[in-house]
Amino acid sequence: MTLPVGTFAPKFELPSKPGEVVDVGALLGREKVVLLFFPLAFSSVCTEELCHFRDHWAEWNSLGCKVFGISIDSPFVTDKFRSELSIPFPVLSDFNKIVAASYDALHADLMGLKGVTKRAAYVVASDGTIAYAWEAEIPKTQVDFAAIRAAVVSAK
Repeated sequence: MTLPVGTFAPKFELPSKPGEVVDVGALLGREKVVLLFFPLAFSSVCTEELCHFRDHWAEWNSLGCKVFGISIDSPFVTDKFRSELSIPFPVLSDFNKIVAASYDALHADLMGLKGVTKRAAYVVASDGTIAYAWEAEIPKTQVDFAAIRAAVVSAK
């Protein structure tokens, strides 16, 4: 179950690659933020999701929002994933699963794997509250790009 719309989004910082930490919490309450939790880098649906944002980056960028991908992969993997696919926004490593847990975005068990990130999307308004929250019941379900876009547009 996702965090409720209208509640304040938990602040956090995570590595985007070894030795480089991104302080997303510093943006919360100041800018619109899209958080894309995804199970594993280089899997087909996750690749399709992040590549959709890449391929429509001019549109997302014009909405004035910051976008972040988040998975439990190591910082080495998230950096390679972002680099190989030319993803124009940070892909963050929640290897210790602290942020995913705070957003209730962890599977207890996914095909025998414990603590894998759920496919979930959050839009955080510029006042720091959650404006949109969604998670997939089935990991192969793709995010609703139009619903995320609509939430960004209507968020304060």
